[in-house]
Amino acid sequence: MRALLGAAARVGRGIRWYMTTLMGDTAYATYVAHHRRHHPDEDPMTERQFWRQRMDDQDRNPGARCC
Repeated sequence: MRALLGAAARVGRGIRWYMTTLMGDTAYATYVAHHRRHHPDEDPMTERQFWRQRMDDQDRNPGARCC
């Protein structure tokens, strides 16, 4: 029973990770981590600036977006 609960918890965490990544919830944190690794001497954009640029980029290049 304990193994089954552990497996169910792992599946739940995997689904949560997939959904938050798919929806872009972790995009800013990923950007900041990348920026700090590759550009340690520069300040990263604020979260507001990041999302504004991301939306502007999507508007300019809609790609496979449906709307």
